[in-house]
Order: sequence, then C-alpha cells, then structure tokens
Amino acid sequence: MGDLLSYSGITTKVRAMESHLITDSQFREMAALETVSDAEEYLRRLPAYEGLFANLEGVVLHRGAIEQRLILSLYQDYAKLYRFANLTQRKFLDLYFMHFEIDILKKCFRNAMGKNRLDIDLSVFQDFFEKHSRLDLIKLSSSMDLQEFITNLEGSVYYDLLAYLDDREQPTLFDYEVHLDLLYFRTIRKVMGKHLTRKEQDLLKRCFGCKLDLLNIQWIYRSKKYYHLQPADIYTLLIPFNYHLNKEQINKLAETATLEEFYSVLKNTFYGRKSDLEAADMPDLEHITLEVLDKIYRSSSRQNPYSIATLNSYLYFKEEEIQKIITLIESIRYRVSPDEIISYVVKM
Repeated sequence: MGDLLSYSGITTKVRAMESHLITDSQFREMAALETVSDAEEYLRRLPAYEGLFANLEGVVLHRGAIEQRLILSLYQDYAKLYRFANLTQRKFLDLYFMHFEIDILKKCFRNAMGKNRLDIDLSVFQDFFEKHSRLDLIKLSSSMDLQEFITNLEGSVYYDLLAYLDDREQPTLFDYEVHLDLLYFRTIRKVMGKHLTRKEQDLLKRCFGCKLDLLNIQWIYRSKKYYHLQPADIYTLLIPFNYHLNKEQINKLAETATLEEFYSVLKNTFYGRKSDLEAADMPDLEHITLEVLDKIYRSSSRQNPYSIATLNSYLYFKEEEIQKIITLIESIRYRVSPDEIISYVVKM
C-alpha cells in the first residue's frame, strides 16, 4: 500500500509521457521519408518534439544540431519527472543524472582523441546542468585540447580519475570510457545502499546488473575482435561484478580463441538464452544487447508499476528512442533504403 501511495502520482505522469513515445508504425512512416527536412517536419508534429525545432524552418541542420535538440528533449523529460518526484525518487534521479554527465564526457573524449571539434554545442544544456551538476559545460566546450579538457574538470568527481589516466603512457579512448563506466557503477552501488529501500535496490540491481554483465561481454568481444588482447589483459578491463554471468562463463568467454568459439560459449549463458543467437552464425552483439535489455527493463516496469522501476524504464526507453531517431535521420541523409532503415530501428 505504501508503494502505491508513494508512486501513484509519478506513475500516472510516466504513463502519460510514455504515450508520446514513437511507435513502430511511426518509425516505419519516417523511414519512408525522402529527405532530412521531411523527417524534421515529421518530428515537429509529434507532441514530444514539437517545440524543439521552433524557428528553424528552412534551416538545414547537421547531425550535431539535430542530436543536440533530441538530447535536450531527454533532459526536459528528466526535469519534468524531477519536479514531480518526492525526496526518495529524487535520490534515484540524482544518481541517474551521473549517466548524463558521463555520456557528455564520452562525446568530448571521442572528439578530443580524434582531434575533432565537438559538433554539439554544450552551452545549450548549461541552464539544465547548473541545476543538477557541478560540471561547467561552457569551460568544457572551450577546451582546446585533451589536457585542458581534463583540467577544466577539476573540482568534479571525475578529475582525479581522468588526471591519473592522463599521466599514464598513451591512454586510449577505451581506457577513458571503461574507467568512467567503472566509476559510475561503483557510485550506483554505494548510493543505492544509502538511500534506497531493499526492494528498490533489488529492482535496480536487476537492470544495472544485466547492463554490467552485457558491458563485460561487449568488452571481451571488442578486445578480441579489434585489439587481439590476451585473456590476462582482458581480465584487467572487466568490471569486477557479475549478475547472471558467473565467473566460469566470463573465463570461458575471455579464453576463446576465435569469435565463432566466443558465440558458441555465449549461447549457453543466461543472455544467450534470452536472445535469438541461433538466427545467424555471427549475430550482431549490439542488437543482442538491446534485445535483452529491452526485455528486462520492460518486464521490470510491468511487474512493478508502482516503484522506482517505472522511472528507470521510462528514461531507458526515451534514450533508446533518441538513438533510433538519430540513426534514422542519418540513414535518410545517406539515402539508405527504407527497408534497411526499418531493420535498424524497429524490433522484428
């Protein structure tokens, strides 16, 4: 009864916002459009995005500008939920916000390591970040190189970690991203234990635990496919946590000699059984990850509608929707066929 009273209001709010998520049929309609301008116009007519492209009629937007406005819609949804949340729910949302910060940092690192200018104007998000974060996006945006970028993080929880990595001999983008993820998940475990009930912790652990397992699976896969690392080196990169993936299975995956053998081992894990690995000899691991996480987040929310799972699930699917829109618009820009676009954004 306590959960029902505590979550009835915000659950109703989330359900109303979920009704504005883009459906598969709408994605199919968008996939058939011929130009990026047509796709932008389609988005303008949707309740969740109608105000994002105001005063931009006739302006050709590049990928960064479109992505910037879509991310802003995610932040606006977060702000709506935050205003509606009670103190306990805000503790979770404060924790979730760190995920937004790390996404921004990863984008900056990818550009800095590639010696490119960041194609997203971070200053657009400054007002929002000032309410929830200690990061100064204006200073970060003005950084001329990687060292200045890290210096401009001083005073944040990220500075000591990234400065330490920068002092090592030639850290890679992979090093920065792995350690940011490690910091995030360590923080989650610490904060959940302090502020959330045992039931709330268990609900979040199910989602975050599976995410951790799948990250480890992806890192093992990438270490083998792109970096040809030895098992001993792979183990140093993995998050020291397992949920449905036990240590024996992790060892078997890390010690496989070929990618075919890797998939053969993966088929016999919880995640192999949760996905259709038999459909192809070399299935798309990114697709498998999304397929499994979608099932877990959706079932978590449905089975526990008056709980923290409802907030967690909505934010997950909103972020996924934004990535689908970006993929779809870029595919239209490069004249990918509608059928191929649909295969990217619609679950078959």
